[in-house]
Amino acid sequence: MEKNRIATLTLDDGRSIELPIMSGTLGPDVIDIRNLGKLGIFTYDPAFFSTASCTSAITFIDGDAGLLYYRGYPIEQLAEHSDFLEVCYLLLNGELPDGGQKAEFSRRVTSHTMVHDQMARFFSGFRRDAHPMAVMVGVVGALSAFYHDSLDISNPEHRDISALRMLAKVPTIAAMAHKYYIGAPFMYPKNKFGYAENLMYMMFATPAEDYIPNPVLVRALDRILILHADHEQNASTSTVRLAGSSGANPFACIASGIAALWGPAHGGANEAALNMLIEIGDVSRVKEYVQGVKDKKYRLMGFGHRVYKNMDPRAAVMRQTCYEVLKELKLENNKLFELAMELERVALSDPYFIDHKLYPNVDFYSGIVLRALGIPTNMFTVIFAVARTVGWISQWNEMIASGDHKISRPRQLYRGAVKRDYVPVKKR
Repeated sequence: MEKNRIATLTLDDGRSIELPIMSGTLGPDVIDIRNLGKLGIFTYDPAFFSTASCTSAITFIDGDAGLLYYRGYPIEQLAEHSDFLEVCYLLLNGELPDGGQKAEFSRRVTSHTMVHDQMARFFSGFRRDAHPMAVMVGVVGALSAFYHDSLDISNPEHRDISALRMLAKVPTIAAMAHKYYIGAPFMYPKNKFGYAENLMYMMFATPAEDYIPNPVLVRALDRILILHADHEQNASTSTVRLAGSSGANPFACIASGIAALWGPAHGGANEAALNMLIEIGDVSRVKEYVQGVKDKKYRLMGFGHRVYKNMDPRAAVMRQTCYEVLKELKLENNKLFELAMELERVALSDPYFIDHKLYPNVDFYSGIVLRALGIPTNMFTVIFAVARTVGWISQWNEMIASGDHKISRPRQLYRGAVKRDYVPVKKR
């Protein structure tokens, strides 16, 4: 049994308080500061750099060692051997499914891929040039208006059916957002296809001709979904938990996560990395660009990470996936890929980038892969949202199921005006 450990905080006026030190199964210890309010003081931690906001058993990240585990399984193993729906089951249930459980889970998700027919009318309310993420926020949030038979968050069966519905319907909505943007007819899902295969079919097929998904490209998209399925308490996941703490329905919570993901500092990083490669333009400019980064003339996108201070474990998987896709499409001499490889080589041999721990992250290669798959840049973050939906709903469900969650209410350090009396407008 672990020995009780405490940290003692003593103020300059002599008052003190004992704070428990808590340990997880992995990662650093944390100091439980919930009783600090008894002293009339609070901690100050903008952007939550040093604050654990919850207890979770879903995802573990060690940024210094470059580790990412889903329920204890290294991301590299899952990306190589698993598929996205199996990973979804793992994140939702805590264990990998056996053959029967996997088949039943896949059947249940597949049975919910259609959306209510009236939802198609929602799209005509948006301008044709509306960004697909704007459409996603609105339409996913509107799901609660159609599926209000599963909104009792205290009922485990309702939470389960809501999870299945979101897993199944978010790809359908994503594909519809793409089709609406380009002015093409909606393609309804086909139950004979797998998860990633169905998404590609709905995005790229047309009623005029048959569509046969390429298994190499399908596997690449499936791997992208796995790599982005969850990432601990990031901005969008924390948003989902914050919204969920109020008792909001799960569809509204996921819509809030999509809104947070839309920010360029969060979900738009792969598009920014791709645009950087386009800006560099040619391998001959790589050394000059790298020097410009060191001189603060340019920004190096796709390198470094808020969490990872070592190699992003997803980056190597994405690099290999990039090679496989380009080889399948006979684009091995792809200019952007050659640029990316050379930029990575030059940067990782430069002491400046090594000292600053600026290693390639998953976004460095994912933009090239998505582009090669035929996915336009305005859909990059949408694909991210499709992948992250399972992480969001898993985190939300974990919080609700814990039974001891409270509505989140961060404190603040107030630096506004002190009390002052109102002066009538004629005397101001």
